[in-house]
Amino acid sequence: MPRELIPFATPDLSTFARALARALAERGPESRPSHVEMLNLIARAAGHRNLQALRAAMRVPRAARTPDDDAVPLPLTEHARKALRQFDGAGRLVRWPSRFAVQRLALWVLWTKFEPRRTYTEKEVNAVLMTAHLFGDHATLRRELVNHKLLARKDDCSEYRKLPARPDPEARAVLTAWRRREREAVE
Repeated sequence: MPRELIPFATPDLSTFARALARALAERGPESRPSHVEMLNLIARAAGHRNLQALRAAMRVPRAARTPDDDAVPLPLTEHARKALRQFDGAGRLVRWPSRFAVQRLALWVLWTKFEPRRTYTEKEVNAVLMTAHLFGDHATLRRELVNHKLLARKDDCSEYRKLPARPDPEARAVLTAWRRREREAVE
């Protein structure tokens, strides 16, 4: 049976290592986990329910194809073109747009950087946003994602979640163009 490769990355290695060490300590020093148990412990330390949840999350690439990709591309508005120009070749937001309409579209691209059904700490949200932009203001991006109802947070800011938002046609056109651009960069 061929081995299935599951790519794995963690935004904060220290938090991951602490969670894994805590789970191993709970088992006791005399109880060594089996191979499958160890994989489940690693998946839990990474914030997933178990290995199957990690596997499912890794099967959906960030720039996954959607039904919109096969349709005739929607024409890009001037705001959509400006939003796409705010990102460099590596997909990082170079500057915060001055126009609200362009900001809104750029936020949709940042929204794709978050995994659905995952709870993030404020530190993890900051880590995602810091790698997604170059102008050094992750707090503004985090606040705007919440204000635009793309992320939800608890009142005490201890937990954040990606909301299952529906983009309007203009934002959908930006996301479709963004996904195509990301796929072309990989190929």
